[in-house]
Amino acid sequence: MRRLLRNPVRLVPFGFLAVILLGTGLLMLPAATSKQEYTPFVTALFTSTSAVSVTGLAVNDTPNYWNPFGLVMITVLTQLGGLGILSIAALVILAVSRQLGLRNRLLVQAETAEFGIADVGWLLARIATTVFVCEAVMTAIITARLWLTYHYPPGVALWTAAFHAIQAFNNGGFTLYSDGLLAFSRDPWVALPLALGAIVGGLGFPSLFEAVREWRRPAGWAVATKLTIWGTVALLLLGFGFLLLAEWTNPATIGTYDAPGKLLASFTQIALSRTGGFDVINIDKLSQESYPLLIMLMFIGGGSASTAGGIKVATFFLLGFVIWAELRGEPDVTVGGRRIATASQRQALTVTLLSVALVVAGTTALVVLTDNLPNFAAVFEVTSAFSTTGLSTGLAPDLTRPGQYVLIVLMFIGRVGPLTLGSAIALNTRRRLYRYPEEQPIVG
Repeated sequence: MRRLLRNPVRLVPFGFLAVILLGTGLLMLPAATSKQEYTPFVTALFTSTSAVSVTGLAVNDTPNYWNPFGLVMITVLTQLGGLGILSIAALVILAVSRQLGLRNRLLVQAETAEFGIADVGWLLARIATTVFVCEAVMTAIITARLWLTYHYPPGVALWTAAFHAIQAFNNGGFTLYSDGLLAFSRDPWVALPLALGAIVGGLGFPSLFEAVREWRRPAGWAVATKLTIWGTVALLLLGFGFLLLAEWTNPATIGTYDAPGKLLASFTQIALSRTGGFDVINIDKLSQESYPLLIMLMFIGGGSASTAGGIKVATFFLLGFVIWAELRGEPDVTVGGRRIATASQRQALTVTLLSVALVVAGTTALVVLTDNLPNFAAVFEVTSAFSTTGLSTGLAPDLTRPGQYVLIVLMFIGRVGPLTLGSAIALNTRRRLYRYPEEQPIVG
């Protein structure tokens, strides 16, 4: 118990688990379903875990299975999950800085470039304000579009817009349409706000706040902000170009669209595939070349201290700089004129390798537990669950109960695991008063 109090970050998994179990109990009630029947435990647990972990995977037809009360519960759980993740990430950074010496504390504050140890209340208030303002803007735009163009009743338009705005900014992925957002894939007034909301929500508050404050001087951004912002831009552009070429002539996805429709649908799907989870094109009808791209984007995810999952953009590109320095024989890894600490390199390698191991183990378990499951589909579903993305080839409802439990565990680990692991590594860092003799084993 003393260890938990000394390192309160270890309590994070228990907090998320408590909310998940509470949500499970509420979703099991007959009042939450359209048929006014009790929901099976595994279905309620899967849905609650998916909502709190802001994943969006579902084992049933969300708009038809759940009634308004159930949908409101899913919305509340998603909002709590998103705000909880951002708030805990903020507290983790402050807790880490509190544990460090003066020199390292100043370095942490230089990297976050926004707050100090005494600014907890102000920081949390700013995070909450950012979330609600972004969601309100998205809701207003989409409400007007649904009301004026699609002739939705005003109340229905507002509810539909608010539901999807909350899901998009928190990178949730639940939708009120059985076929996803295919009907809006060529509507920029619906597709673009959701895509941009998912991008902003997936950047992370340290990078977002610094980029907004110092938008005129990107050269002065902290390394973490540079890696996250420019890495996100690179992944969006490369993914957009690849998906556009791969699906250009595919009649089951965007092949029948005109050129502007193809451009919009491809960009929106790539923006949402990194962690947003909405379908604007038929995921189960993609060309085979597109699946490895989406798996890679899901695995990388979004920015640190964000609602996004995955190993994080900064982690991925930091490893790229490590490899580049090693290939060139450089003694140090440098990014933007800054030398990267060896501890950060080890942490990036640890998170990545553990994530690969979890995806491999999850895929193996899913294939073993589910008959006639294609390997690529298993990899896709497992990566989507672990990265808390929510994209699916439509196999989740057909999985066996043990298979669904595998995805539940992966969603939970994917949401709280990297956060807890990263903070534990940082908080457990200690100085040794001695070093062992050095040796260089043969590698390769």
